Amino acid sequence: MLFGVMASAFVLLGADGVSAETLESALARAYGNNPELNAQRASVRATDENVARAKSGYRPRVNASADIGRSFSEYDRGAGGSNVNRLTPRGVGVEIEQSIFNGGRTLNAVRQAESAVLGSRETLTNTEQNTLFDAATAYMNVLRDTAILDLQRNNVEVIDEQLRQTQDRFNVGEVTRTDVAQAEARLAASRSQASLAEANLRTSIAQYRQVVGVEPRQLAPGRPLDRLLPRSLEAAIRIAIESHPAIKAALHSVDVAELQVKIEQGALAPQVGVAGSVQQRYDNQISGDNALSASITARLTVPIYDGGAAYASTRQAKETVGQRQLEADSIRDQVRAATASAWGQLEAARAQIAAAQAQIDAAETALSGVREEARVGQRTTLDVLNAQQELLSARVNLIQAQRDRVVASYAVVQAMGRLTSRALGLAVNHYSPTIHYEQVKDLWGGLLTPDGR
Repeated sequence: MLFGVMASAFVLLGADGVSAETLESALARAYGNNPELNAQRASVRATDENVARAKSGYRPRVNASADIGRSFSEYDRGAGGSNVNRLTPRGVGVEIEQSIFNGGRTLNAVRQAESAVLGSRETLTNTEQNTLFDAATAYMNVLRDTAILDLQRNNVEVIDEQLRQTQDRFNVGEVTRTDVAQAEARLAASRSQASLAEANLRTSIAQYRQVVGVEPRQLAPGRPLDRLLPRSLEAAIRIAIESHPAIKAALHSVDVAELQVKIEQGALAPQVGVAGSVQQRYDNQISGDNALSASITARLTVPIYDGGAAYASTRQAKETVGQRQLEADSIRDQVRAATASAWGQLEAARAQIAAAQAQIDAAETALSGVREEARVGQRTTLDVLNAQQELLSARVNLIQAQRDRVVASYAVVQAMGRLTSRALGLAVNHYSPTIHYEQVKDLWGGLLTPDGR
């Protein structure tokens, strides 16, 4: 909601005939184009494959083999001469292994992979939140810096006119050379501030391009996200603790760690499996012979002692559970603190807007009075310049406060865990991570991804 003076600054960014970009459309562009967000989506798809990998423990292992060789043997039979054999032993075979029971390791591995998928989805939601907030911040920064640059350039023109008037009055003896020098010094300072404002704007445009994916063009005023804000800080904190994706992702990490304990303990349990094989051999003993053999074997393996590796792995996994639980507590505290901080910034921005507006009214009245008094010799040129600077500072403060008001509202919604494309109602094709998961979770084979790569 950057009003008034900001509206005249939008032309600095736009091309004629191009419709204005709104904050919502910029967020929609960032949702579809941001490389960090798209990379996280790819990470979620890669995590989905861990479920299919874990389920492979339920399935048989099948291997085919083939071999061929050349052998020579000679048997000396004394007076009866010798017997020479030249063979080409060869054969083909198929082996199948099927695990029947492995201490629940496969079951827990599948559950662990599913928990990891859920955690990765929450991480994706958190990345989506961060991307949309960065886009909103970049949008408002461009508006702010455009408006400030417009103010600074206008200030250069005003002081330049003030210098011209001062020089005219100096020429007729109404003011001294000191007044002229003061106006010249203030003009140089205003030009420096205009150059700084232009540099800040270029930086904000570059950040906008990085987050949103396009150059800013004729940005429309941004407005606070009041419709998603609760009525109190306590309500905001309660929502944040219940629904923030970072907290949910941390809790899924705890589940993953707890299931790892069960997987490690499974190594101490008996293992039951079945193996079968079929082989066809040729020239194995004499030239021209062939033999077909088949076997099936049930195997029970009871681990007795492996040097302590399984016990150490189990203890290590238990310590990791404690670590993940503490990390979840820490993230919960961070979310609570971020919500309180964003809420405080929002309230401060509201107060700053009211104060800045009052400051502008007073500064305009003061400048008008100082100018009238300067005409009759009761004020100096420096008094006029100072009054102009105070008005400029008040207008800049209002622009900054209006920007902070919008950004802080987005920060509160982000801290609550609700800054998503669906909650904002963005006109986009909403990405659904469940589509890819359903496509790959039960696949038995295949090298192509669902999108054909």
